[in-house]
Amino acid sequence: MKRNIVIAVVTAAALVGGGTATALAVSGDDDDASTPVTRTDDDRDDRDDRSDRSDDDGDRAAAPGDVTAADAIAAALKHTPGTAVSAELDDGSWEIDVLGKGDTWHSVRVDPGTGKVLGSSKDDEDDAAEVRAALKGTSVTAEEAAKAAAAKGTVVSVDLDDDGDDRGWEAETRASGGDEQDWSVGLTTASVTADRDGD
Repeated sequence: MKRNIVIAVVTAAALVGGGTATALAVSGDDDDASTPVTRTDDDRDDRDDRSDRSDDDGDRAAAPGDVTAADAIAAALKHTPGTAVSAELDDGSWEIDVLGKGDTWHSVRVDPGTGKVLGSSKDDEDDAAEVRAALKGTSVTAEEAAKAAAAKGTVVSVDLDDDGDDRGWEAETRASGGDEQDWSVGLTTASVTADRDGD
C-alpha cells in the first residue's frame, strides 16, 4: 500500500511541477528491494518560453524575414496589377493594399519569409478618387518609398498620407534594437525626413 502511495505522490509531483522529476520508490514489503518508479521530462516550460518571445504589439508579431517591404509590394503587384497604396507587416504576413481599375481595392497577403503570395481579396473602400487625386503628378511609388526608407532601418509599414498639404508616403522602420521610428517620404523626390507627427 505504501508503494502505491509513493508512486501516486511522485507522479502527481511530476505532473504538477511541470519539470523533471526523478524518484525512487521503496517497496512496502519486508525485503529491501528497491524499484525505480518514474522519470518524467516535461518541456512545457520550454514551449511557454518560446511563445513569450513574440512582440507585445500584436500587429508586429512577425519579423520581416528576408522579404523587404519593397519585395512584398513587387510580389503583390505582380499577382494583382494596380497601384500599391500601403504595405504593412501584420499578423505574420505582409498585407498590401492595391488600387486596381476603377474603384476596385485588393488586399494581397505575402509571406515574409518566401515572398510568395498567400492570397488576396477584394475590399470595399470608397476613397479611390481621393487616392488617385493624391497620387496625380507624383513620381515615387510605394515600392520606391519603401526602398528609400530602408536606409533608416527595417521597414515594417508604408502608407500613403493623402490628407492636406503634407501629402506623402509615411514609413515606419524598426531598428535592430527594436526601436520604431516614423518617416515621411516625398512623393516626387523620395527624400526621407523624420515624421514630426509620428511621436
